Amino acid sequence: MTLGRVLYVGGARSGKSQAAERRLAHLEATYIATSAVDSSDPDWENRVRQHRVRRPTQWRTIETLDLPTAVANATTEQPVLIDCLTLWLSRTMDDHLNWSSTGKTDDLAPVERAIDDLATALSHAAGSVVVVSNEVGSGIVPEFPSGRLFRDLLGSCNARVAAQCDEVNLVVAGCVLPIKPQRNRDT
Repeated sequence: MTLGRVLYVGGARSGKSQAAERRLAHLEATYIATSAVDSSDPDWENRVRQHRVRRPTQWRTIETLDLPTAVANATTEQPVLIDCLTLWLSRTMDDHLNWSSTGKTDDLAPVERAIDDLATALSHAAGSVVVVSNEVGSGIVPEFPSGRLFRDLLGSCNARVAAQCDEVNLVVAGCVLPIKPQRNRDT
């Protein structure tokens, strides 16, 4: 049985990345980093460094926003771990200048297409893919329209990715709670 498509979702610092990493620690995997190092932000540099130190030495790391291609390259022998959709979406929105969007469909079309492409790639994934994302719908309503837009788009992205996954896990305080248990893909 292959690992299949797995989503780990949880709040900031919930342990979701560590849970996903533990799931693949015994394998050779390709780690897809969706974040760029920002030398003007020492805290962010430290977080990236912590992620790098935790990764097994046999893993290959790629920094990319082209998640559909990364998913297409996944195999049962070399699964892909994507960490994380939250950063991928924010960088995708940066690329398409949608932070100040009024939410009109035309304004959001490039971001929606990127989410569509990712969901389609996951639906066709022959190999194993583990995805990490933040759950942002449990918090307060963001004060600014850009925050509400991001929350809404990430919620939609998470739901679309979860629909394509064989297994979905919620991570809270380091505890992994299965919310969509994996079924045998071969049956």
